Amino acid sequence: MTTARRRGILAVITAIVLIALGAGVALAVGDALGIRTEPAPQMQPAAAVATPATEPVAPPEITAVDVPDTEGFGVAIDELRDAIADAPETRGSTSLTVPKVYDARYAPDDDSYALAGDASALTVTAATETGATRAIYDLAAQVRAAKPLTDLIGAHEASALPLRMTDLGAVGVTPNPAEWESGDDYSHASKAFADVFETEAPYIDQTALAAAYDDFDLFLRHSLANGFNAVAFPGFVEFVTFDDVPGGPVYAEGDEHRAKARALREAFAPFWERADELGVKVFLRTDMLALTGPLEQYLQGRFGSLDTENPELWDVYTAGLDELYDAVPALDGVLIRIGEAGPVYDVGGWDYYSALKVTTVDAVRAMLEAFTGQAEASDREVIFRTWSVGVGAVGDMHTDSDSYEAVLGGIDSPALIVSTKYTLGDFYTWLPLNDTLEQGSQRRIVELQSRREFENFGAFANDLGSEYQWALQQLLAANDRIEGVWVWTQDGGPWRAGPMTLYLKAGFWQLYELNTQVAASLARDPSADVTQVTEDWAREWFSTDPATVDAIVSAMEQSRDAIAHGQYIAPFAQQRVFAIGLEPPPMMWIFEWDILTGDSAVLDVMYSIVRDADGGIDAAIADGEAAVSTAAEMRDTVASTDAATWRSPEIRDAFVSALDYEVDTLRLLSSYRSLILHQGEWHDTLSPDARAAWDADRATFEKLAAAHLKAYDGDIDHPALNLTAARLGIERSERDDTMAWLARGLLVLAVAWVVIGMIAARTSLVRRPGAAAARATWIASTRPWRARESTLGMLELDRWLLLIIPAALLVATRAVQTSFLSWTHVAVVIGAWAVFALVMRLFVRRRSPWPVIAAVGGVVMLRCIVTLFALSFTGPGGYWYAFWTEPVLRTIYIAIAFALFVWVFVAAGWALSAQVGARRGTGYVLAAVGAGLLVPSVVVGAIGLEAALTVWNDEMGLLPWGLARILGITTYLDIPSETPWFAAGFAAVLLIAGVLLAVPWSRRRSAASPRP
Repeated sequence: MTTARRRGILAVITAIVLIALGAGVALAVGDALGIRTEPAPQMQPAAAVATPATEPVAPPEITAVDVPDTEGFGVAIDELRDAIADAPETRGSTSLTVPKVYDARYAPDDDSYALAGDASALTVTAATETGATRAIYDLAAQVRAAKPLTDLIGAHEASALPLRMTDLGAVGVTPNPAEWESGDDYSHASKAFADVFETEAPYIDQTALAAAYDDFDLFLRHSLANGFNAVAFPGFVEFVTFDDVPGGPVYAEGDEHRAKARALREAFAPFWERADELGVKVFLRTDMLALTGPLEQYLQGRFGSLDTENPELWDVYTAGLDELYDAVPALDGVLIRIGEAGPVYDVGGWDYYSALKVTTVDAVRAMLEAFTGQAEASDREVIFRTWSVGVGAVGDMHTDSDSYEAVLGGIDSPALIVSTKYTLGDFYTWLPLNDTLEQGSQRRIVELQSRREFENFGAFANDLGSEYQWALQQLLAANDRIEGVWVWTQDGGPWRAGPMTLYLKAGFWQLYELNTQVAASLARDPSADVTQVTEDWAREWFSTDPATVDAIVSAMEQSRDAIAHGQYIAPFAQQRVFAIGLEPPPMMWIFEWDILTGDSAVLDVMYSIVRDADGGIDAAIADGEAAVSTAAEMRDTVASTDAATWRSPEIRDAFVSALDYEVDTLRLLSSYRSLILHQGEWHDTLSPDARAAWDADRATFEKLAAAHLKAYDGDIDHPALNLTAARLGIERSERDDTMAWLARGLLVLAVAWVVIGMIAARTSLVRRPGAAAARATWIASTRPWRARESTLGMLELDRWLLLIIPAALLVATRAVQTSFLSWTHVAVVIGAWAVFALVMRLFVRRRSPWPVIAAVGGVVMLRCIVTLFALSFTGPGGYWYAFWTEPVLRTIYIAIAFALFVWVFVAAGWALSAQVGARRGTGYVLAAVGAGLLVPSVVVGAIGLEAALTVWNDEMGLLPWGLARILGITTYLDIPSETPWFAAGFAAVLLIAGVLLAVPWSRRRSAASPRP
């Protein structure tokens, strides 16, 4: 067998191996992407059935009140008197008597009662003060709903769920419009009590503290009237000195953290004591790990790291709780979250922060064993939230039954309460009921959100009554360990990226107050008439006129349809989608809150799912248009009411303006829906009609977007959507057709160059300028052992063409691939190749560089041809569409592209071996590859991986633009921030190994020593 034949066979085997490796890489990429779908079982709430509103009934004057002399009764009577004072008129009079006859056999939270008497005299009988005060609050609610007090006469059973907790609302939050105007502050920090805190001693502004106390007292009174009896109060380490922890004090003598803790504890103890006085439990709400600078240093120094699996680490925190409970007995426990933390929740200038460190099953169990042991010993309770989506080994315990059992199975402390969102994920429409709430031996509470963050923060009409009712009824039937609800009246998501609605103090918060009231009603009685609750809410806040009430109730009955089909693309939202080891939410085209996304990953996958659903994209587009019609009908129904029947012109204007805003926003979304679906259709089918439809949609969207921004940009009550990402996506899409034509042109030129190279040796074409260069690149790229001979005798022009043509094609291909929008991508790629080439040239030195240039340039040409072919159909948009949605095409492309990429370096080494030998040639290539990888790795590491990925993704538009602004790409995808340095270390190893192989191992020139 001749040497040439052996080399040819070896080249074929190498090519097969490289393609096989490429196929393996492609399969690994597909597995890492993990894009798959499955149907999501839908909640099935019964349709609300409204009955005509009755005529309002004026309340009587309360002429005599005989109730026990306690603060709880006093506040309840205040609410009743305020309700009567707020009524347009009174009619008649009555007395109210509450004998102090309590029964010790009943639990203190038993709120059953009986009301006896008639319109002129009412008597409450209850076994507990809780029941007696509930009766008074129920009477006040009757007054606000303009209903007869006598309707309540009879026995009332105890509430089905004894624990009814709220967040802190907007207590202590200053409504400063300037903080909301930009609309791009995605911080989750509420900045509650920011006016109270001072950085210098005495650390507390007493005037601001007094105002915050009044704020809190108002919130407590309102929550009690709604039926709640517990509150989650943010903070924990802020109030602890850690003086008595095992192993010695955390803070050094004179450390201001100790003085701050005492000052803050002294300042807020009256808040907690006031709640206790009114029968409201207080749970301190904290993320874990909760830290301060010195606390983190103490834990690092004592345990070597923030080792959350070490039980002794948790003894530090439980000692802090012992200290706190001893100092303020009014506190009832602690509420812990481990799934979100970090800078998005931090307040600048305040050394209290959190870190995502409790990420393993052992860490969670060690933490809970410590906290529940402390709670049992101190007669307190621990509420543990299962919300930990996407973080560590416990990342899916919120939505996966097996994970829930792995984390919490066997932890049966009577002091432990597990809190879980009722949806299988975050608070989105279309998600299934969270079946993890149906399991476990622990006490459970259900989380509900009134001001739905993902549905425009409550700025849209959104009656969740029927859904809440169905969910609670299903869960209670399945799990008798459920004993409460936690209703978020304000919290969830960024505080200042949406409308400035602050519960009880600013904006149109009355619109989503409905969900708070219906949640409390259902917690007391899961069979309550939710339509009646909506009617009572309408009477309390807007009008007692029956026709106006009917109009409001009618509009609210349609509100879920408008949101479910207008803010969501139903065929996509009805599926559980899995990708990159995560479960993206059903509203991915708005990522997140107010950012209309324009990235290819989301929109292409969304299109492919919609395409395969019943009715395809036409049905999905029609669905969005129907949602606009529904919202418009809601608006017309409310706007047609008699303005004179409303409680005030301002509240009517707020309602109608909210519906105007909803109609406008849903119309804009409907146009964008059509645009992105037709865009996907073009990439999928190559249909000119689909492209024309996209172009028409683009014009419509841009017109509606301009009007939307003109109307709502800077409006803190009705903020405009953030359209930056969508417009970036449209800009890239506009270039797709042009890029496809450029790719076709470059492809023709590149193929022509290769063809010339293939036939030049057998025709007179070889004597033409450039033909010899084309021939050399073809021979050197396919038979690199002939690279040296292929470049002998070449003219100077041909030699330079060996370098210029492949380099120009590489730059042009990358520019087209990025639509001339990502010079960062081009710079990194070309920079790495430039370093590779420079190092290679330094090694070659006096020897001819043209053989290796011909080999590398030739393979680069082939690699570019593959990319240009993929780009030639519908441009970069089509390229990425196939990557995200076509597994077969993705696998073929990656296999070939990977094989050619590695063949570049194989060919380079093979070409060099004829000059310097196989060992040294391999060393040259390894060193050059190491240097080419090392430089960009160090640059990215110096800039920061998150910052670098953000810039790159902004230009490429592959992942949601909002990802970096909200969660962080590295955090969301769980990419270690040290990755560039790991790459740099690997590159350094390659560089060193290459240098060691490249240097001569003997002074004597071997027979195989190269000739110049």
